[in-house]
Amino acid sequence: VFEKFDFLISPTVPIQPFKFGEKINDPVSFMMVDFNTVTANLTGIPAISVPYKITNGLPIGIQIMANHLEEHSLLQAAHALENTVDLSEVSI
Repeated sequence: VFEKFDFLISPTVPIQPFKFGEKINDPVSFMMVDFNTVTANLTGIPAISVPYKITNGLPIGIQIMANHLEEHSLLQAAHALENTVDLSEVSI
Protein backbone atom coordinates (compact mmCIF):
# COMPACT_ATOMS: atom_id res chain seq x y z
CA VAL A 1 0.00 0.00 0.00
CA PHE A 2 2.79 2.44 0.90
CA GLU A 3 4.39 2.01 -2.51
CA LYS A 4 1.39 3.89 -3.91
CA PHE A 5 0.25 6.07 -0.97
CA ASP A 6 2.10 8.01 1.73
CA PHE A 7 -0.60 7.48 4.36
CA LEU A 8 -3.58 5.30 5.18
CA ILE A 9 -6.49 7.05 6.87
CA SER A 10 -9.32 5.37 8.76
CA PRO A 11 -11.74 6.23 11.54
CA THR A 12 -9.98 5.68 14.86
CA VAL A 13 -13.06 4.00 16.31
CA PRO A 14 -15.72 2.44 14.05
CA ILE A 15 -18.64 2.87 16.46
CA GLN A 16 -20.41 5.68 18.30
CA PRO A 17 -19.38 6.16 21.93
CA PHE A 18 -21.44 4.39 24.54
CA LYS A 19 -22.10 5.35 28.14
CA PHE A 20 -19.72 4.20 30.85
CA GLY A 21 -20.58 0.63 31.88
CA GLU A 22 -23.23 0.24 29.17
CA LYS A 23 -21.45 -2.50 27.20
CA ILE A 24 -19.69 -4.25 30.07
CA ASN A 25 -21.42 -7.55 29.27
CA ASP A 26 -20.99 -7.21 25.50
CA PRO A 27 -17.39 -8.24 24.65
CA VAL A 28 -17.93 -7.82 20.88
CA SER A 29 -18.79 -4.14 21.33
CA PHE A 30 -15.76 -3.73 23.58
CA MET A 31 -13.51 -5.28 20.91
CA MET A 32 -14.98 -3.04 18.21
CA VAL A 33 -13.67 0.02 20.04
CA ASP A 34 -10.07 -0.72 19.04
CA PHE A 35 -10.75 -2.72 15.86
CA ASN A 36 -9.26 -0.10 13.52
CA THR A 37 -6.08 0.35 15.55
CA VAL A 38 -5.12 -3.33 15.39
CA THR A 39 -3.50 -3.04 11.94
CA ALA A 40 -0.87 -0.56 13.09
CA ASN A 41 -0.33 -2.41 16.37
CA LEU A 42 0.24 -5.80 14.75
CA THR A 43 2.38 -4.57 11.85
CA GLY A 44 4.42 -2.12 13.90
CA ILE A 45 3.79 0.80 11.57
CA PRO A 46 3.54 4.28 13.05
CA ALA A 47 0.04 5.64 13.55
CA ILE A 48 -1.58 8.60 15.25
CA SER A 49 -5.15 9.56 16.02
CA VAL A 50 -6.23 13.17 15.60
CA PRO A 51 -9.63 14.83 16.06
CA TYR A 52 -11.23 15.50 12.70
CA LYS A 53 -14.72 16.88 13.22
CA ILE A 54 -17.52 17.26 15.74
CA THR A 55 -20.66 15.12 15.70
CA ASN A 56 -23.33 15.38 18.41
CA GLY A 57 -20.98 17.56 20.45
CA LEU A 58 -18.18 14.98 20.49
CA PRO A 59 -14.95 14.84 18.48
CA ILE A 60 -14.60 12.17 15.80
CA GLY A 61 -11.02 10.97 15.42
CA ILE A 62 -9.23 9.69 12.38
CA GLN A 63 -6.20 7.46 12.47
CA ILE A 64 -3.35 8.22 10.11
CA MET A 65 -0.90 5.39 9.42
CA ALA A 66 2.46 5.66 7.67
CA ASN A 67 5.15 3.30 6.47
CA HIS A 68 7.95 2.10 8.73
CA LEU A 69 10.45 4.84 9.64
CA GLU A 70 8.10 7.61 8.44
CA GLU A 71 7.26 8.98 11.88
CA HIS A 72 8.41 12.49 10.97
CA SER A 73 6.14 12.63 7.91
CA LEU A 74 3.28 11.20 9.97
CA LEU A 75 3.65 13.87 12.65
CA GLN A 76 3.80 16.60 10.00
CA ALA A 77 0.59 15.32 8.41
CA ALA A 78 -1.16 15.09 11.79
CA HIS A 79 -0.05 18.60 12.71
CA ALA A 80 -1.28 20.00 9.37
CA LEU A 81 -4.65 18.30 9.82
CA GLU A 82 -5.04 19.50 13.40
CA ASN A 83 -4.45 23.07 12.25
CA THR A 84 -7.41 22.83 9.86
CA VAL A 85 -9.97 21.44 12.32
CA ASP A 86 -12.23 23.66 14.43
CA LEU A 87 -13.03 21.88 17.69
CA SER A 88 -14.65 24.84 19.42
CA GLU A 89 -18.00 23.01 19.51
CA VAL A 90 -16.79 20.19 21.77
CA SER A 91 -19.11 19.88 24.77
CA ILE A 92 -17.29 17.42 26.97
